[in-house]
Amino acid sequence: MIKLDKPIHPGEILRAEFLEPLALKPYTLAKKLHVPRTRIERLANEITPVTPDTALRLAKFFGTTPQFWMNMQASYDLAVEGASIRKELEEIEQFEAAAA
Repeated sequence: MIKLDKPIHPGEILRAEFLEPLALKPYTLAKKLHVPRTRIERLANEITPVTPDTALRLAKFFGTTPQFWMNMQASYDLAVEGASIRKELEEIEQFEAAAA
């Protein structure tokens, strides 16, 4: 089950929504994608990000789009980075154009 109290890593989606329901092992998926076993294992274990190469391969295999995978990765990266620099961001004043 996916936890909603933290940013969701694409590997969690891969594992919970694709691998487990389809009874696919990371090794099997890696073999079908023609990539090293460790790439899918590390992604499914939330250690590494989805790369454009992996997104293209996952999209082809699962019938999704590469954007589906890359958008998840970008959302995750923004959430993690935003949390890490939250205080700095709060100190930045938003630009306001002068009235003409």
